[in-house]
Amino acid sequence: MLEKRRFIVGAVLIAAAVSYLIYAGVRTTSMYYFNLDEFLSSREAHADEDLRVKGWVRHGSVHWDARTNNLAFELAHQDDTDPVPVAYRGVLPDMFAEGREVVVEGRYAAGQLAAHQIMTSCPSKYEPAKTGS
Repeated sequence: MLEKRRFIVGAVLIAAAVSYLIYAGVRTTSMYYFNLDEFLSSREAHADEDLRVKGWVRHGSVHWDARTNNLAFELAHQDDTDPVPVAYRGVLPDMFAEGREVVVEGRYAAGQLAAHQIMTSCPSKYEPAKTGS
């Protein structure tokens, strides 16, 4: 009887530990994902929260300092309207360029996005060629 009780207690402890690890993992990796219009309409409601925002790098807004790895740019619509300042420190992402669609992961505070990751979209060269009529 004592052996059966130890087994049950051990199984409950293992189940609780696994449940906690799953909960903690989901909590730290889940975040809001917005396109730029959704973000602009509710940015103050999500201040100081981790979030992802999809938009385009505004033409003429990129400032990169290779010595300090500081990147500043504006996230905007494809036509360069409604810009949101973005500050990032780290390695310049592959294929990062003005006019490129990006997803910025970070926090919105003090009127700007403090990014901790920037993901660029794949170029359209992978789309099938359009045939002429």
